Amino acid sequence: MTIIPVILSGGSGTRLWPASRSMYPKQLLPLTGDNTMLQQTAQRLNGMADKTNDCMVICNEAHRFLVAEQLRAIEQSAQVVLEPEGRNTAPAVALAAFLAAETDPDTLLLVMPADHVIDNVAAFQAAVAIGCEAATDGKLVTFGIVPTRPETGFGYVQATPDGGSAVAVKSFVEKPDRATAEAYVSGGEHFWNSGMFLFGAQTYLNALEKLAPDMFSACKESIRNRSDGDFVRPDSDSFLSSPKDSIDYAVMEKTDDALMVPMDAGWSDVGSWAALHDVRDSDGDGNTIDGDVYTHDCKGVFIQAESRLVTAVGLEDVVIVETKDSTLVVSKDKAQDVKAIVDQLNEQGRAETNLHRQVFRPWGSYDSLENQEGFQVKRLVVKPGAILSLQKHAHRAEHWVVVQGKARITKNEEEFDLGVNESTYIAIGDVHRIANPFDADAHIIEVQCGDYLGEDDIVRLEDNYGREGTNT
Repeated sequence: MTIIPVILSGGSGTRLWPASRSMYPKQLLPLTGDNTMLQQTAQRLNGMADKTNDCMVICNEAHRFLVAEQLRAIEQSAQVVLEPEGRNTAPAVALAAFLAAETDPDTLLLVMPADHVIDNVAAFQAAVAIGCEAATDGKLVTFGIVPTRPETGFGYVQATPDGGSAVAVKSFVEKPDRATAEAYVSGGEHFWNSGMFLFGAQTYLNALEKLAPDMFSACKESIRNRSDGDFVRPDSDSFLSSPKDSIDYAVMEKTDDALMVPMDAGWSDVGSWAALHDVRDSDGDGNTIDGDVYTHDCKGVFIQAESRLVTAVGLEDVVIVETKDSTLVVSKDKAQDVKAIVDQLNEQGRAETNLHRQVFRPWGSYDSLENQEGFQVKRLVVKPGAILSLQKHAHRAEHWVVVQGKARITKNEEEFDLGVNESTYIAIGDVHRIANPFDADAHIIEVQCGDYLGEDDIVRLEDNYGREGTNT
């Protein structure tokens, strides 16, 4: 019996804006410790018998380098599968199941969202071990979280508990109203739907073929015509022909083989700033403070400052989150409504929902320090051994000044090194690139001037990261 963790990392985490953005969502952030939520999820089975050293991560194209870099940082080998487009969880897991079945149809897949917190890893692994016995017998296992309060923000799984063993699922229930949630908790037969599953690869595919044949066929064809390399790219046309559906709706609610294992492991989906406050350490007044923050006469506040001093006086049960380009202030009891603000910003085409001011690239990062009509100032950080694409621009010229480290510059037919306080000018149309073959980060101040300064004003002629010919 072999267990492969399958990590679903396609979410956008809008309720944790402004820290979470569509291009850098919450699962890629270190919200509850030194490691990111993705890294914590990948490490959750460490030390458990039968777990493979590999995992699968299902994510979208835009996050591929961030995912790969974060896994590399914790020395976690992984097969990273790029969804052509999000089609919900059932097709995503089908991709993983078809890939795993090519090697061993009996491989067990432990499906986990990348953005959950589990405090008691031992209890989690014990529940997984119970689930393995049922999954090996051809059952489709879900994990129901023992509820600690009446929660209207979660779906529920109904089952009659029998100690900690796997028991038959009676029903999956949508998010209830308050009175119904209270009845669920007092009744003892309803558990929070964790969104985690365990089943054999072929078992899932057999169920999918029977219960959602169009989805099965589309995903099978998508994997059959995939391209492999650093990332697995399923065929886009085939995958996009698949219906959108969750595992719950497509399979678990319709099968006769669904079992549930109760789990009491300090679980949280960290679905809002209030939920994050609940899982973070707080002081004697219930305050969680992170960054350069001063408070007076505050109780139950969550304040996170990224780039400047934040002060608060006389507040209670309020969340304040400051980033380099945005600040959120929200009552904790309205924390679920942050998505409404994100929707408004998206309607206005605001970039703050997509990108942070500091944007990470496979070669390092850039931070937009100033952006005005006709010019933009950035700070580039190029990692040792990294190299940007060979490129040119149609609308902007660039001035580069090295302020830390050294950089190797290509400009048309020239190649030369720049040290601290040395500079060069890249005219419109010049073919250019920056490389860092040295031992320390290279920090470069870039001043762009032109009539259009969008990130898509780029023609990539060569690229070490598979982006040649793209302008994103």
